[in-house]
Amino acid sequence: MQTSIVIAGFGGQGVLFAGQLLAYAGMDSGRHVTWIPSYGPEMRGGTAHCTVIISDDRIGAPIVSEPDIAIVLNQPSFEKYETLVKPGGLLVVNSSLIATETTRTDIDAVYVPANRIADEHGTTKMLNMATLGALLAKRPHLLSLEMVEQALSDHLPTIKAHLIDANCKVLQQGYQIVGDVYHMSHHS
Repeated sequence: MQTSIVIAGFGGQGVLFAGQLLAYAGMDSGRHVTWIPSYGPEMRGGTAHCTVIISDDRIGAPIVSEPDIAIVLNQPSFEKYETLVKPGGLLVVNSSLIATETTRTDIDAVYVPANRIADEHGTTKMLNMATLGALLAKRPHLLSLEMVEQALSDHLPTIKAHLIDANCKVLQQGYQIVGDVYHMSHHS
């Protein structure tokens, strides 16, 4: 089983760290991982993205044209990746900054008000955690919430260690939102 994940957004939205966290959690759970940040010309436009691959076997080519999962944190990222997600894949959308919804019926999409959730716990900078939580809830076979929380406490820079609890809460709330949405859409 191999899963490719693209995370994309503005610089400063924690795109690269969110990717690193998934890679660490994958590594800590004994899987093969790659983490490739993009510092292409688009960095100058203020956007950043990274690609993470988590696999049970050795990873061949780390270049991904059609990811299994895309986490998009801003409108330009939505426009770029929404069409690229593999059929059967997952699109995680930061609905705080993206008003558009996908018209695709061959992928799962989940909308997370990530800025708002992060704000409620102290700083918008943690919005990446809300989207990671939603990803974990939609794809539970990939990594468990506990693995990512463990990776967070192991790898969050010391200067931000005081934010571990808040980050975990944002992660958990993103995770729960998917559950709530699921129940609403199936029982309304």
